[in-house]
Amino acid sequence: MTNWKDFFEIKTEDDFNQQCLEIYQFQSQHCKIYRDYIRILGKDKAPIEHYTQIPFLPIEFFKTQQVITEGMEAEIVFSSSGTTGMITSKHYVADLNIYERTFRRIFEDFYGPLSNIAVLALLPSYLERSGSSLIYMVDDLMEQSDQPESNYFLYNHQELYKTLVQLKNKGTKTILFGVTYALLDFIEQYAFDFPELIIMETGGMKGKRKEMVKEEIHQLLEKAFGVVGIHSEYGMTELLSQGYSSGQGIFQLPKWMKILIRDTNDPLSLIASNKSGGINVIDLANRYSCSFIATQDLGKVHANGSFEILGRFDQSDIRGCNLLVQ
Repeated sequence: MTNWKDFFEIKTEDDFNQQCLEIYQFQSQHCKIYRDYIRILGKDKAPIEHYTQIPFLPIEFFKTQQVITEGMEAEIVFSSSGTTGMITSKHYVADLNIYERTFRRIFEDFYGPLSNIAVLALLPSYLERSGSSLIYMVDDLMEQSDQPESNYFLYNHQELYKTLVQLKNKGTKTILFGVTYALLDFIEQYAFDFPELIIMETGGMKGKRKEMVKEEIHQLLEKAFGVVGIHSEYGMTELLSQGYSSGQGIFQLPKWMKILIRDTNDPLSLIASNKSGGINVIDLANRYSCSFIATQDLGKVHANGSFEILGRFDQSDIRGCNLLVQ
């Protein structure tokens, strides 16, 4: 399907709905696992006139199936992190250019021209495995940056500290991507005021430290760096787009993404804004996989379209997701 409109051009709710309907028609015909799922639900003949009527594919299928347009080959396969023995999600990406264009556009819309930003990364657990979409993105952001200090810091905390001091003294706009446990390890040794620093906490203790409440983590990081608010990314292996939060856990999305909330007791029913439930994601950048995904996250959407994450489903809470998993 080559005559799709560019999802970057979406400006109105009608534009978004029209593109959703076009992509749904394509994916429901040309993505086998999605087509089979819709058929088993008995929705394959149902008229779809609005994106709220579109069936959402349970994210679990990315662990057991190749979710990709028939006849297309993956240019790259991204995989999720997981403990030993855990089945990980895989995203078969047929058009890598879409991913690159998408994350660059979103990042610059939120943070400004990449050339002006020093991109630092403290992501040891991601670097120590293959297939991370986050590492692919950060690699590219560093390449787009014109700042010589942009770099990865594995466990060399002293070098990271010196680089941060240097960037603060130069007045360079700086973003530090950091996995949670590594940021906490760093501030146990080093702390200094850098109020202009943007800390992008990517989440996860990865089994390295005891789990902590998100608010407690952010308070520790804010105090250590003298910043107001810790930024976060809402992204995942199965999505080609991301949302960003500049603090308080409230995320904003690009115009080609939308979060809908489903009833936790009836996974095929949506509920109103300002009520908590399971998160369904529409990501129109997922052109050649599936744009309509029912995640394992719990959250709430606000009237202005922003949203927050409240937790995750326990495996025992996931209902209606096992129709094709076996």
